[in-house]
Amino acid sequence: MKSVTVSIDVPQTPEQVYDFLDVIAHHERFTDHYLTDWRFSGPGCGIGSGATVTAALGGTRTDVSIEVVEAEAPRRIVERNVSAVGRRLAHGTYTIEPLPAGGSHVSFGYAWTRVPLADRLLAPAVRAAIRRANRTVMRRLAAELARHVAAAG
Repeated sequence: MKSVTVSIDVPQTPEQVYDFLDVIAHHERFTDHYLTDWRFSGPGCGIGSGATVTAALGGTRTDVSIEVVEAEAPRRIVERNVSAVGRRLAHGTYTIEPLPAGGSHVSFGYAWTRVPLADRLLAPAVRAAIRRANRTVMRRLAAELARHVAAAG
């Protein structure tokens, strides 16, 4: 299945964005419109940090295990997602790039590496649902970053 990528420009520096995204618990704040019941595991940040969540998308609910498998400060974080009792495997990648006038361009790409038959049959609808949900994630991320940086400074 083709990957889905969404992005947003924010006024925070790549370091500020990375430091916020590196803490897995912060993700609940901008994804809880479709990822609920967060149960954290591993360290609070960095490689090995993770969570199990309930994803409600497209009229279905499923548990998803999320684990950070790569981290390259301040530009990239890769999460491995396992769901559908191991039949669905995907990677979510945050890429953070500095903007010429300041701030950051933040992208999130979601790429499937193993997909159940039902998802393959409904690929256009699945991809559209993920794209819609993740566009909302990016808008909410921008708002949460602003609140977080304002509170810290």
